[in-house]
Amino acid sequence: MKSAACLLFFAGLFFIHASAQNKYQFKANKDLLTSIDKNFTDAVAQYKVLAKNLPADKFPKTYFPATGKYEWSNSGWWCSGFYPGTLLYLYQQTKDTALYNEAMRILEVLKKEQFNTSTHDLGFMMYCSFGNVNAINPSPAYKEILLNSARSLSSRFSPAVGCIKSWDGKPNEYLVIIDNMMNLKLLFWATQVSGDSSFYKIAVTHANTTINNHFRTDNSSYHVLNYNATTGAVLQKKTAQGYADESAWGRGQAWGLYGYTETYRETKDEKYLAQANKIAAFILKHPNFAKDKITYWDFNAPDIPGALRDASAAAIMASAFLELSGYVNKKLAKQYFTTAETILKNLSADKYKAAAGNNGGFILQHSVGHMPNKTEIDVPLTYADYYFAEAMIRYKNMFQ
Repeated sequence: MKSAACLLFFAGLFFIHASAQNKYQFKANKDLLTSIDKNFTDAVAQYKVLAKNLPADKFPKTYFPATGKYEWSNSGWWCSGFYPGTLLYLYQQTKDTALYNEAMRILEVLKKEQFNTSTHDLGFMMYCSFGNVNAINPSPAYKEILLNSARSLSSRFSPAVGCIKSWDGKPNEYLVIIDNMMNLKLLFWATQVSGDSSFYKIAVTHANTTINNHFRTDNSSYHVLNYNATTGAVLQKKTAQGYADESAWGRGQAWGLYGYTETYRETKDEKYLAQANKIAAFILKHPNFAKDKITYWDFNAPDIPGALRDASAAAIMASAFLELSGYVNKKLAKQYFTTAETILKNLSADKYKAAAGNNGGFILQHSVGHMPNKTEIDVPLTYADYYFAEAMIRYKNMFQ
C-alpha cells in the first residue's frame, strides 16, 4: 500500500477515461462550477449514508423512496462496478479517505468477477471500478485483474458473428445489445498494456458489425439484435427495455453516443467519429428531445410530454457530449458543450439532485431502468450517479 501522501498525489491526477479534450476555449459557467463543487461535497455525505446501510457482501442497485427500502445485488450484477467507481471519483475530488477505504473494501468482494465468462458487462463491472483505482494507485495486481477481465470478455466473441455475445439466450439465439459498445474500452486498454492486439481486433470488429447492423436510417439504434450464431445473419431487430421494437430507447441512444465517442478516442478511426456525430444529430434534432435536455426514457414514449425522464441517460449523454466536443469542428463543439452544460445544470437542480440525507444516499433521482419489465421505475440508479460524477469531472477539467 502506498503512503497517504502518495495516494493524494495520484488522486490529484484526473483519470484518463474521465478526461475531456479542450480543443476550443469555452467560457466556464461559474455558477455551474460552484454547483459542481457543492454536488461533490453533498455526494460524499450521500455515499456515506449508502455505505452505512449496505450489507457487507452486497452492492447497491436502487432505493424506493415511497417505502424506504433498498434493493441490493451480488457482485455478478452488471452494475456492481459503479458503486466503487463512484466512490473513487468522489475521493479523487474531495480526498475523503473514508470513500477510498470503502472502495477498497468492496473491490475485494468484486474481484472474483474477473473470471466471469457469463456476462458481456465486464467493462462496466471491472473497468469502471478496478480501472479507476488503478488510475489512482497503479498496481500489478489491478493490472492482472483487468487483463483477466478482458480475457473473460473476449471469450464471448464469435468470429462468425463479428460481435461479443451480450445475453445467453436460447440455443439458436446470439443476442447483442447496443449497451455492449460500453465494454470495449476494457479491450482497448488490455491491448495497450499487454501488447496483445487480439483484444483490439475484437473491439473494432464488434464496433464495425454494430455500425453495419444496429442502426436505422435515421441513425437511431435498435436495442437488441439476434444473429444466427453460425452464419452471422441478422434474424431479429427488437427491444427489451424500450417502448417498442422500432422506438428509440433513450438510454440506448446514450450508450451508442458514448460508445462510439470512446471508440474514436481509442482508435482515431474517423468512421467512429462519424458514427458518434450521426447519433448526436439524431438526439439533438429529435422533436421529442426535451428542452431541458433530460431525455425521456424513450424518444417514442406514447405519453410525451408526460412520460418519465431518465436521469441516467441524461448523465451518460452529458459525459459523452463533453468528450465529443473535443473532436469536432467549432460549431458542433459549441452545440455539444452547451447541451452537456444544460444537462449538468438541470441535474444539479432540486428536481433531480436529492436533498441531503434523502434518496437512500444516492445522488440523483428519477431514472428509469426497465419500463417494460416494470422494474426500477423513477428511482435512483448507481450508473446515473457514476456518469453524473464523471461528467462533472470532465466539465471541471476543461477549465483547469
